[in-house]
Parts: sequence; structure tokens; C-alpha cells
Amino acid sequence: MKSLTKELWMDVPKRRAIISIHNEVEQIVAESEVAEGLVLVNAMHITASVFINDNESGLHQDYDRWLEELVPFSPGTDPASGGYLHNRTGEDNADAHHKRQIMGREVVVAITKGKLHLGPWEHIFYYEFDGRRRKRILVKIIGE
Repeated sequence: MKSLTKELWMDVPKRRAIISIHNEVEQIVAESEVAEGLVLVNAMHITASVFINDNESGLHQDYDRWLEELVPFSPGTDPASGGYLHNRTGEDNADAHHKRQIMGREVVVAITKGKLHLGPWEHIFYYEFDGRRRKRILVKIIGE
């Protein structure tokens, strides 16, 4: 069995952003020389997600608006006024933890004939919820 582990590093200058990592994951799969197997791609940080969906900017804006409606940013610490108890730790990113929980941590994709085995509109993205600092994404491939 073959395996390959790589890390992608992200420097997102904004608080939130959706970034395509599809080409980078495809490149690592090709480098692995695995013809049949699996690739795991996970955000190695508790305020970021990896997800698969359509590469369409309107959908990405809809996600951002929907998540902000569900869990709005607030630096406050009092839930009675829209704040979060987590922010009592001195950080202001409680909303980012919730957004990550909703969007998930990782994706696992089949590798068939040396390629990502995805549907025609499926695309792999990194979703940052608390940017402005360096973060990693793990790409782990196993197979034959």
C-alpha cells in the first residue's frame, strides 16, 4: 500500500473567505501515484472547514450570509446581548467555532484511476472563519 501526507498552508488576510484548494489536492493525488484509494483533506484548525460543493460565487455568498444569520459575529461575552461565553477566554472568535461545526471538518474522496472521483460539479474548498493567521490543511492519501 502507498501513502502520502502533505500539508497545505493558508494565510487568509480576511476574517472569512472561501478558497478553492481543488487543484492543489489534485496535484498531490497525482504526486502520490495512487491509482485506487482515498484522500482525506481536513482543516487542522478549529475555526476552519474543508467542504465540497459547486464552484459558484453566488452560492458562496449565500453560505456566508446564511452562516452569519445563524451565528453572527460578536466580540461580546454576554449571551443576553448577542455575545458568546467562549469570548470570555479573551478571544472574539466564538462565532467561528460554531460556523466550523456547521460546515464540518474534513472531506474524504475516492481516488479512481489516479484521479479524484467526484461528481461533475463537485469542487474542494477551504472555508476560513477566523483568518489573519497562518493555518494548515492536512492531505492524507492511502491506496494502491
